[in-house]
Amino acid sequence: MALINIVKRISVILFIGVLFSACTRIGTTEMGLGLLPSADAFNTKDTILTVETVTVDRPDSLRVYGSDDHVVGTITNDALFGSTTASLYFNLKPAYFPYTVRGSKDSLKVDSAVLILSYKGFYGDSTKPVTFNLRRISANTPLNPDSSVASNYPEVYNIQTDATMANPYTMDFTHVHDSVINRFEAAKDQIRIPLNKTFTDMFLKVFDTNTAYKTDTTLRQYFPGFALTTSNNNDVFVIVNLLDTNTKLGLYYTTNSTSTATAGARDTVVDYFKFTVSDNGDANFIKRNRAGSEASRHLGVANDSLIYVQTSPGTVVKIKVPGLKNFANKIIHRAELIAEQVPTTSPNALEAQWTAPSYLFLGAYDSASNSIRNVPNDYQGTVNAAQFARFGGRLLYKSLQGYDNVATYNFDLSRYMQGVVSRKDSVFDLRLMAPVNDSIRYVPPYPYNLSGGVDYISRAVANQPAIGRVRLGGGSHSKFRMRLHVYYSDL
Repeated sequence: MALINIVKRISVILFIGVLFSACTRIGTTEMGLGLLPSADAFNTKDTILTVETVTVDRPDSLRVYGSDDHVVGTITNDALFGSTTASLYFNLKPAYFPYTVRGSKDSLKVDSAVLILSYKGFYGDSTKPVTFNLRRISANTPLNPDSSVASNYPEVYNIQTDATMANPYTMDFTHVHDSVINRFEAAKDQIRIPLNKTFTDMFLKVFDTNTAYKTDTTLRQYFPGFALTTSNNNDVFVIVNLLDTNTKLGLYYTTNSTSTATAGARDTVVDYFKFTVSDNGDANFIKRNRAGSEASRHLGVANDSLIYVQTSPGTVVKIKVPGLKNFANKIIHRAELIAEQVPTTSPNALEAQWTAPSYLFLGAYDSASNSIRNVPNDYQGTVNAAQFARFGGRLLYKSLQGYDNVATYNFDLSRYMQGVVSRKDSVFDLRLMAPVNDSIRYVPPYPYNLSGGVDYISRAVANQPAIGRVRLGGGSHSKFRMRLHVYYSDL
């Protein structure tokens, strides 16, 4: 009897071992994440579900917030997506009000005034210098620090400029990282634009505590802010950050209050005006023009072989999976949506520099509320880093179809599909986009899906404004088609 029990126990242990091995065998899925059975006791199978795709313009109201990186520049030679112009408007303020220049006005000697911007990088052609043009915002269209501005609707706000504040400043990308070391600061990655004499004198000799420097409100009335554009290089965006300590207006001067120990000698000092999110206004306008581009010929084309994703303010791809609704009840091991770049054969050397978005978001379109929500059960928000990474969307480069460095994106829809085939959960059309700052309706995973909330996708986990675009294969492409690859077992 004891021998029989031992044999039974061994048999049970061996069965469990085989079963566990079958359920945890590592497979070679497109995503390369998680565990997948293959040719095991469950007789795992796989199939491809065809998807239908169409690219549409996304007239979203992107807000570039004060703490975000901002872009300024022009791209005109992008044959795939057309042209884009990005301009920047902002104001700065002293550390306190009423602000006063030290010493008496009669003793003041002006040295210089320099607008300093924190350089964070570029997107596009860095082989040619770029020229910055600085103007004053008109008093007729001041910035409002109490409201954020929709970046892709500059005509709505109609911010105007008037006087030129500085000579055109040309920046060479090979030297922008050079260090600035003097007795006032030790820094690098700065764009330093000297103001002309008129505005240098205005900040140091004309404005005082009885006029512009009385309060932050009076300063904005006298000086609504800076307007920054670029020229000379029409194929590059320059990335700057206003909140970084490198960004400031430096006022350099001497007065009778800046004396040194030597009798009669005076030393130059500097006062800084800086940017704060709560008290300063900013507007980063990004205007797309796709007229004549390849993408413009594919907008709205149903079941297209090519789809186009442009970082916000940009485009969105509508995706349908017709075969999902009637898929038989199975054990879903992995359902993986795969999107692959269609490489260009264009001789444009800049194509390699206009890189793909670093992150794509896949959401579900809820027709009842006319809104984008999370893919049920699989997308579980940005707070849970592990689950966020598991769902997918990060840019990966692969070698495919004889091409190197092909941009690819993968999304794990396993739990969503399991709910559809097993519980007859709702089937949603999907939306693919490249967000910067966005909010979506969020519904927790089953069985806690009776209440919802909001999930925020910020630039910290998504993309920089206007940076990134990619041409992907649609559901009917011959080589790089978008598809839902499903690994399953019969019940």
